[in-house]
Amino acid sequence: MRFLGLIFGAFAMLAVVGLLGGLWVLHHFSQDLPDYRQLAVYEPPVTTRLQAGDGSLLAEYARERRLFVPITQIPPQVIGAFLSAEDKDFYRHGGIDFSGVLRAVFTNLRNMGSDRRPVGASTITQQVAKNFLLGNEVSYGRKIREAILTFRIERTFSKDRILELYLNEIYLGMGSYGVAAAALNYFGKSMDELTVAEVAYLAALPKAPSNYHPVRQREAATARRNWVLDRMYEDGRITRAQWEEAKATPLAVRDPGRGNVTRADYFAEEVRREIVSLYGEQSLYEGGLSVRTSIDPAMQALADRVLRAGMIDYDRRHGWRGPITRIAAQGGDWLAALKDVPAPAGLVVPGVSPWRLAVITGVDAKAATLVTAEGVKGQIAFADMAWARPTTPNQGVGAAPKKPGDVVAVGDVIAVEPAKDRDGVFALRQIPNVGAAFVALDPHTGRVLAMVGGWSYGESQFNRATQASRQPGSTFKPFVYATALESGLTPSTLVEDGPFVADQGPGMPPWRPANYGHDFLGAITLRVALEKSRNLVTARLAYYLGIDKVKALAERFGVVIDLPPYLAMSLGAGETTLLRMTAAYGQFVNGGKKIIPSLIDRIQDRRGRTVFKHDMRPCDGCTGIGFNGQQPPAIPDNRPEVIDAGTAYQMVSILQGVVERGTGGRVRAVGKPLAGKTGTSNDSKDVWFIGFSPDLVAGVFFGFDQPRTLGGKETGGSVAAPVFRDFMKEALANKPGLPFRIPPGLRLVRVNPASGAPAAPGERAIFEAFKPGTEPFGPRPVLDGTADASFIGSDGLSGDNDFLGAIGAPGPGGGPPAAAGDTATGGLY
Repeated sequence: MRFLGLIFGAFAMLAVVGLLGGLWVLHHFSQDLPDYRQLAVYEPPVTTRLQAGDGSLLAEYARERRLFVPITQIPPQVIGAFLSAEDKDFYRHGGIDFSGVLRAVFTNLRNMGSDRRPVGASTITQQVAKNFLLGNEVSYGRKIREAILTFRIERTFSKDRILELYLNEIYLGMGSYGVAAAALNYFGKSMDELTVAEVAYLAALPKAPSNYHPVRQREAATARRNWVLDRMYEDGRITRAQWEEAKATPLAVRDPGRGNVTRADYFAEEVRREIVSLYGEQSLYEGGLSVRTSIDPAMQALADRVLRAGMIDYDRRHGWRGPITRIAAQGGDWLAALKDVPAPAGLVVPGVSPWRLAVITGVDAKAATLVTAEGVKGQIAFADMAWARPTTPNQGVGAAPKKPGDVVAVGDVIAVEPAKDRDGVFALRQIPNVGAAFVALDPHTGRVLAMVGGWSYGESQFNRATQASRQPGSTFKPFVYATALESGLTPSTLVEDGPFVADQGPGMPPWRPANYGHDFLGAITLRVALEKSRNLVTARLAYYLGIDKVKALAERFGVVIDLPPYLAMSLGAGETTLLRMTAAYGQFVNGGKKIIPSLIDRIQDRRGRTVFKHDMRPCDGCTGIGFNGQQPPAIPDNRPEVIDAGTAYQMVSILQGVVERGTGGRVRAVGKPLAGKTGTSNDSKDVWFIGFSPDLVAGVFFGFDQPRTLGGKETGGSVAAPVFRDFMKEALANKPGLPFRIPPGLRLVRVNPASGAPAAPGERAIFEAFKPGTEPFGPRPVLDGTADASFIGSDGLSGDNDFLGAIGAPGPGGGPPAAAGDTATGGLY
């Protein structure tokens, strides 16, 4: 009995010591534990995603690529796969799987003295404690702290909440945090679209994502996936047929470098900046915003293609600037020497055939041989380099080459494009050095449908559509003419196209603008003057009206924020951006309603709540009802009016004449109702075309980033208008040729388009729009070119006082020019 008592006492003592030790351990490791209750309001960094107008992915911004999905929205098969792989008894244990712990202890004892990493038996709850609160330190102390937190988490949260946290937090490789992000990154699918084999592969990754890379460790990844499939089958989560089919399926993931579905890098960057300005960088990179943008993928791809084709056409007209660099080969190993040459930015552009870097290895009388950076050998026939005339100063070109040796030499590193249907055949290419931009938008809402800011975002992130302030040239003239129409003049008003001189003020020389051809047409109508882009008529109108009136209207349209009040501004000597000009033209065709260019339609937060929307019009009866064929709710048009609808249509009609009879004649080939205006600044430093159909407005700009001439004969009509034409021809190909909408209240009079007088029977005529009481019947005075800008009657005497009174007294003169030098004469043609 004494012996049994001794044994009992020893055990009791050991129990007390163990209890005290356990309490000490519990107390010691409970010190400074993270607050597990923060998991109740857990908001992880979530990826912000930009979608195009059709819902396709445009861009993603994140510090951790994660999409948070509630447990109720995660498919049962996904949940089952992770439970089978990681913790099949998750819903039965209290947080720690003690049988698993014992197995891990024996395994680690067996591995003592080896280099093997200790194994664990972590449950999903333990992994939540580790990933959210503790980190990845490998130590027994961390495991004890993890166990303490595990019990506390299990007491506080439901199993579903714990599993929800786990499935949204776990790192699964390729920058993917959470199962939803991994499904997109690996397979390009949402979770409910995954196959059994794909689900099993994702469930195989938590153990060690880097060890099961689908490409670099394909065999190990497949074996681990099959192990998960075995566990799923044993647990009864899949049928035998599903198990056999999934194991027989090759492991295939989407190409990680495939990129976004819709490529619009300049546009996406503008959206990114806007989101940062609205909500800050943290919301952008961690807030999980869902941003629906206005971009139309088809129009964006078309805009990319036609603008870059226009840039290539312009660049070829101005010759060959020579090779990218020249190299020498040691021992004739051209490929080794070429690999040391970095590929220039802009060599490969999405949407354009990918060009290659190559080195010339031989030249003969008919062709040049080459090898590309990828090791492909081929040749360039002389016909594919015949365009490469040498460049000369001021964008000129020399004589056409007569043989390949006139263009390239052995050792030249060049850009080439492979032929689509012939192996080993290449064409000589050159990355354009001219800047250009394109914008298309909806004139009724201001939604930007396409935006291209240059040749390649990789080459230059400078967006020439929104950031380049350049002289608009004659694309500004419509705002002078709109001011005249708003002041009472008509499209048939006669204005003298003759020499014009204006006093610029004390100490300044007289301002003498000139027409592009330095000729004079005499008395012509406002319509003809704008169709033929006559500078002298525009200057005369601005002088008569007063530049302050023109300034006020241009600012109402949003062309500029604060236009300098000088006469030279009437010819486009100010500065603006392509986006501003395009939106301003949209306000002509939409009936004079104010629009603000917009890139974002709607922003939702991580919970799906709308926090921003572009269309803020009230809509009674739009929510909480189903559509069953009833009449849609009436939504008010609360856009402010920037100009009278009648005046706006008169400008649309005149700009349509620019396309049909004037400087925009190249656009007429589209064969549908279009209107627009060319623009070319002094010395052809900036060239433009802005135009529209009844429901689409687009603008094109060309100019070097450091302004210099584009060439003596390069104008808006020859450089920018063909790009607009090619875009509209394809964009409107499947749409009916709708006429421009005529607002009520105007009177259409059959007139001679040249004289503006009522047309006689059988005479060539157009229907001109007039406001009531301004029809061209009877004698018509001519706006003269004298300093007081008076009207002279058709008999040479002073004009009709009633007519002068109707349009208002002459305005003040122009004052000093906007700047010294060639900007003083403003835009040409």
